[in-house]
Amino acid sequence: MPEKRYRQPLVSVLGHVDSGKTTLLDYIRKTRVASKEPGSITQHVGASEIPVDVIYEVCRPVMEALNLKFEVKTGGLLFIDLPGHEAFSNLRRRGGSVADIAILVIDINGGVQPQTIESINILRERRVPFVIALNKIDTIYGWKSQEGRPFIVSEREQSPSVIAELERRLYRVVDQLMEHGINAERYDRIKDFTKTFAIVPTSAVSGEGVPDLLTILFGLVQRYMLDRLEVTSDEGKGTVLEVRQHPGLGTVLTAIIYDGTIKKGDTIVVAGSKGPIVTKVRSLLVPEPLQEMRMTKKFRNIDEVSAAAGVMISAPDLEDVLAGSPIYVVRDPSMLEEMKREVQEEVERIVIKTDRIGVIVKADALGTLEALISQLEREGIPIRRADIGEVTKADVFEASVIRGSDERYSAILAFNVKVSEEIKREALSRGVAIFEDVIIYTLIEKFKSYLEDLRRKEEERVLSHAVFPAEILVLPNFVFRRSDPAIVGVEVLSGSIRPGYPLISESGRRIGIILDIQHEGNRIPEAKKGQRVAVSIRGGVVGRNVKEGKTLYTEVSEFEDERSREIYFGKMSDEEKELYRKIIWIKYSGRADKED
Repeated sequence: MPEKRYRQPLVSVLGHVDSGKTTLLDYIRKTRVASKEPGSITQHVGASEIPVDVIYEVCRPVMEALNLKFEVKTGGLLFIDLPGHEAFSNLRRRGGSVADIAILVIDINGGVQPQTIESINILRERRVPFVIALNKIDTIYGWKSQEGRPFIVSEREQSPSVIAELERRLYRVVDQLMEHGINAERYDRIKDFTKTFAIVPTSAVSGEGVPDLLTILFGLVQRYMLDRLEVTSDEGKGTVLEVRQHPGLGTVLTAIIYDGTIKKGDTIVVAGSKGPIVTKVRSLLVPEPLQEMRMTKKFRNIDEVSAAAGVMISAPDLEDVLAGSPIYVVRDPSMLEEMKREVQEEVERIVIKTDRIGVIVKADALGTLEALISQLEREGIPIRRADIGEVTKADVFEASVIRGSDERYSAILAFNVKVSEEIKREALSRGVAIFEDVIIYTLIEKFKSYLEDLRRKEEERVLSHAVFPAEILVLPNFVFRRSDPAIVGVEVLSGSIRPGYPLISESGRRIGIILDIQHEGNRIPEAKKGQRVAVSIRGGVVGRNVKEGKTLYTEVSEFEDERSREIYFGKMSDEEKELYRKIIWIKYSGRADKED
């Protein structure tokens, strides 16, 4: 039986805006070049490798302090260069994520924020385990920092008051995470890592806690994740991170290869905007060995790349490739049609095309579209169409069709895609709202705010002239004026009355309209159940249509459109709804024709 081969794990960094995720990732990158000769580090496109020997060197103090030992069967750690859950969304593969483990960065001062929750939801959906970096410990008043020091060493140098403040902030975050179903604890206090998420206090600025973080990541991978990291295929499998133009090469793909090998000359299948694309690898490129790979524009050709790796792929016909698309190497021609079918199914599983009432969604890549759809569904926002690419006139027309049925959803949500001025003018002329952003959470919040504004305006429109059900008793011996207008004392038996409400009799005949309501000589805007007040009724004549001891009812509103009815009845109690039905029966029973 051949010996099992394991690839190095892929690590992604997520967190709320300004939590320090980019600074933390930069510091982690710095550890690798500070500890080795740059030329000896394997270079990647879109990813940064921390080799095993660097991890051992940086993490030795932590491993010795905690008496940690584990057999190393994988390579080092391969960090995806782009932090954030939007970039993470494109690290997709069937059944989950290309990322094997993630770092969720939380600001120790701000705690769990909306984007933290969004990150947790995406990690859960993609079934990716994660370690929490509780960042910015250096901002705690009185904290004594030392460059690159392990947290468990740094903690010993702090004063009791600083430790107390650290504990207070740490366990506030623990409580916040528990509210979202995340059982977390400081990493050195955990007995069972399969049941508890590890929290590592860090400073992305000073690097304190980074050795602890790398130790926990590497340890968890070696102990619990080897099955996931086993190389199962010779034929490469990967994900497209980015489609871009490169001088001299034309359109190229930045890709992460997570299984098998990709070679120069291989046939690959990727998803395109018009269907699966079959092409041959012209060249595979990685950066020249330089300390800061993100800044270099010099690449060198290589013959093959094995998982896990970040690589630039040059091939014909890549112009329409979708970011977030799967990449499959096909060396057996008989498998080509099956791979094309699999790629197409992958796209169709995400793209939405229906005729139902809902918003139009456009995104820049398959992964971000999938994440955006998921978030919208979680918020209960219906989707009519969801696709990749720029906003078009066809999208505007599709959204305008919705306006006649439900104006709330006559809208386009555009994530990180171009919306031309011409399209904006077209949308404005058709009454279609367009929302743009490069952060999923912010995009959805903009739309929710718009919905809330519409709801408030619609509610004001409906309620400004709505008459709610009420039943009032004309009190005997409380007649203050017999007519023009009639002024009588009444008791509100059910519901509430306001000036402007029309009244009907027990037989359904129109009596008049309430002009004014007074309580103990003071005008009031409303009288509720149980109150006794004086009312003036225009059109009422005591002894003729207003009789002492008799009951009067408000002539309730009747709305034909469903949305107005929803708002109207949403403001009523069960008792008021029952009274409404009674009043409608009185009004249309024909009893008024029989009244004396």
